Amino acid sequence: MGTPTARVIAAAQAAQVVSDALGRRIALRRPSALDKLRLLKAAGPVLAQNQPWLGIALYAASVTDIDGVPVPPPASEAQIEALVARLGDEGLAAVADALAESEPDPAALVATAGN
Repeated sequence: MGTPTARVIAAAQAAQVVSDALGRRIALRRPSALDKLRLLKAAGPVLAQNQPWLGIALYAASVTDIDGVPVPPPASEAQIEALVARLGDEGLAAVADALAESEPDPAALVATAGN
C-alpha cells in the first residue's frame, strides 16, 4: 500500500498512454523537477529563455515510448529537435492535450492540503 507520499510519487511517475491523430500510441509522463532541469541544460542558455521553444521541447521530453519503442530523454538541442520532428504536429497535440487533462486542479489541492 505505502504511505500517502509514496502513492502520490508513484502516480506522478506512472506513464500515461495516448493515441494521436495518426494512430500512434504514445506513452508519456509528467516531467519531474530534475527532468526539467536536464531539459534546460540540453536546450542551452539561449533556447532555455525562449518560452515557446521550451514549451514544445517539454512536451517532447515527456514522451517515453512511441508504438512500443522506448524514447530516451533528449540530452541535446539536436535530440530535442529530432524528437519534435518525429512526433510532428499530431503527436505534440496529443501530448499537450494529455498533459493539460492530467494537470491537478489547484482548488482540489488547496481543499485536500493537510489531510
